[in-house]
Amino acid sequence: MWSDDDIGGMFMIDRRQLLAGSAASLVGAAVAARGRAASPAIVVPPAPVAKLTPTRDTYFGETLVDRYRWMENDKDPDWLPYLKAQNDRTRAVLDRLPGRDALLARIQQLSGDIVLTSKVQRAGGRIFFQQRPLGADNFKLFVRENGADRVLVDPTAMSAAGVGHYSLDWWHASPAGDKVVYGVSKDGSEDSVLHILTVADGHDLPERIANTQMADPRWLDDGTGFFYNQLTGAVDTPERFLDSQARFHRIGTDPSTDPIVMKRGLDPAIVFEKIQAPYVLTFPGSRYAILGLGDVRPEARMFVAPVADALAGKARWVPVTDFPDEVTSAEIDGDDLYLLVNKGSPRGRIVRMHASAPSLATATVVVPQGAQVIEDIARAKDGLYLKIMDGGISRLRRLGRDGRVAEVALPFDGTIGAVFAEPDLPGVLMPLSGWLTPTGIWSVDAAGRVADTGITPRPAIDTSPYEAKRFFATVRDGTKVPYTLIYRKGMKLDGSAPCWISAYGSYGAAAYTPSFQQRQLALIDQGAVVGYANVRGGGEYGREWHKAGQLANKPNTWRDLIDVCQDICVKRYTSPAHLAIGGRSAGGITVGRALTERPDLFAAVIDGVGWSNPLRYVVEQNGYGEEPEWGAIADPDGYRYLKAIDSYHAVKDGTAYPAVLLTTGVTDPRVAPFHVAKMTARLQAASTSGKPILLRVDYDAGHGIGSTRAQQDREAADTYAFLLWQTKPGGSPHA
Repeated sequence: MWSDDDIGGMFMIDRRQLLAGSAASLVGAAVAARGRAASPAIVVPPAPVAKLTPTRDTYFGETLVDRYRWMENDKDPDWLPYLKAQNDRTRAVLDRLPGRDALLARIQQLSGDIVLTSKVQRAGGRIFFQQRPLGADNFKLFVRENGADRVLVDPTAMSAAGVGHYSLDWWHASPAGDKVVYGVSKDGSEDSVLHILTVADGHDLPERIANTQMADPRWLDDGTGFFYNQLTGAVDTPERFLDSQARFHRIGTDPSTDPIVMKRGLDPAIVFEKIQAPYVLTFPGSRYAILGLGDVRPEARMFVAPVADALAGKARWVPVTDFPDEVTSAEIDGDDLYLLVNKGSPRGRIVRMHASAPSLATATVVVPQGAQVIEDIARAKDGLYLKIMDGGISRLRRLGRDGRVAEVALPFDGTIGAVFAEPDLPGVLMPLSGWLTPTGIWSVDAAGRVADTGITPRPAIDTSPYEAKRFFATVRDGTKVPYTLIYRKGMKLDGSAPCWISAYGSYGAAAYTPSFQQRQLALIDQGAVVGYANVRGGGEYGREWHKAGQLANKPNTWRDLIDVCQDICVKRYTSPAHLAIGGRSAGGITVGRALTERPDLFAAVIDGVGWSNPLRYVVEQNGYGEEPEWGAIADPDGYRYLKAIDSYHAVKDGTAYPAVLLTTGVTDPRVAPFHVAKMTARLQAASTSGKPILLRVDYDAGHGIGSTRAQQDREAADTYAFLLWQTKPGGSPHA
């Protein structure tokens, strides 16, 4: 991002370069070994030398040099050999770290002892739930009826032995609970193929619908069909997520004949951009549907029309909201339309209007803005449930049929993953988790009583030796930023403990809220402190918190992380020689820019499937959709915002960078592998510290969302071993 020096020449990767590498890598390994004399010397092989293809781009009068442009082409003959050479080098290091195998064994034990349930739905007297059972490697879909559980979808059974794996991406049961529509994809790609099964016999119907990664199916009340979204762009192209379509599928018909309910250009009265995806949302018991147009922003444009008209292809979609109205959630109860509105109330207010004549200007406010953030709404028979965010802690309230709002007392401070409500049933189900309290599926009844359903059995993990403590750091502009540290009780505050702080800060999402520390306990048992910073750009305090870390304000996100880390050092929980930071996906922007702005503050950095070179979003399949969050390259201000967050261009030659472990999956549909590959090559060429810059590649994974338990265990073991090697006195984990 600051112009690179001119680079001349073009070099191909060959055997001599892969074996020879740079002298600096050899010197660095020796220096690192001397600096940690108490630990066994780890020989770091020379880094593969990437070919240089200097490309000059001029943006609004400023020219930048991109040294590794070739990596954006995954068909380049040097691409896979380069990834393999980097990963082979990484494996040669990580696999030899003392204690790594013991860490993996402990992680496998912890993750194997945990049953995870990610979604639950009540329909037709049955309970459907997505769960990874005890010791299992992947999630399955179960149905509970008459007190017995039965497997409906097992992706593991779809996988050929030793040839990749399948994952369950999404699912939704019909209102009567007699059918389920679901999507599965291969190798973590999230490239879903839609299936439909009948619950009575667990068999799939013959219909298959491809390109349904973002399907979000919505059933008709009678269960005879559903609306869904379908992608139209080719895989692995910048058009992948552009111009998707809303369609309707009638059970038993040929999917190729499914009518298009909405696409760009179909209705002259509804003009929208190519990055916006159309969805048709139905609401049980209501004759109205909502047409939503959404992109990466939390808000959406909404229109309303009768469901019957949408099915007949003659809907006159009446406008309800536009993006500037900042409406983030909607429910229809009969003819009453409820909206969660953030414009003028950044912590949210609930309004009601008639669906036949919607008007925000004349809507009735039924829940005014309060001191805490209304995150979402869900309709049950006994009222509208409000999911609340209180600076990183979840709360739950209910707007009753009498118009009164009542607090639902939760058993502990934690995170509500989602609120699962059914309009014909009172109460809700919800996943609830704490830092040291395993996630369970809890029920709330009409009287407000909260109970553990037992759908997720509690693990036999003793958390009494640990504690979680919340702090607030006063950052450079005076804002108080919350963060949490988890560690073993009785830890000495002398600045010598290894410490790993993770941060995200994008899309208005409250990413790092209390979640049970399962695998992380293996790291904490090594004397490490694990922490999470709720930096700006997230949604912990509503839309103001998001906007304070978005577009022109994005530098607040990584500077909040820097200031939180300095506060932790002042409190003597750690010190720069033992401090590491980590982030995944958009969190790669956060840690990448913290790394390039304050390389002296950190001993190690973990950049997981991270955005490193967002200036080049124009060549990846998930790029254009990010423009509302990061900025548009065609706009002068957008270019300026993108340049500020691009850590690849912020790397400076001759700088002593900390140790860095970067990770990617070759099927990643969200952050193209070239981001971390280019960042790896750039850091390896620029750093003078001699500390290792390693790239870890998973050939059977994407963004991590569809990864198996075994894959996650191995990545955690690699990450923790690397962190302890670089941050712990003595340099390696103990058994």
